[in-house]
Amino acid sequence: MSVCERYVVKVGDKEIEIDEEVVKILNAYARTEMTLEQLAEALGIDSWMEAYEFVKKVPSWILWVPATLWKRELAKCKEAQEIRVIKI
Repeated sequence: MSVCERYVVKVGDKEIEIDEEVVKILNAYARTEMTLEQLAEALGIDSWMEAYEFVKKVPSWILWVPATLWKRELAKCKEAQEIRVIKI
């Protein structure tokens, strides 16, 4: 039985699903000098404080996963028999 896991992070009144685009943004944040203000703008959230809360909640290994690998894993969800939504 194949299982697909999708991650959703609740920040303030928003829920952000971790998809390929969010992983690209997190990769840039982890590898460059992106500020929390820039991260908040890229994610479409209100403030640097919410961006900080977001980063604290996201499992650290996700920041380092290449976006193409994440995309390939999410593509498996189309064929999965079960999809688990993990709310963080």
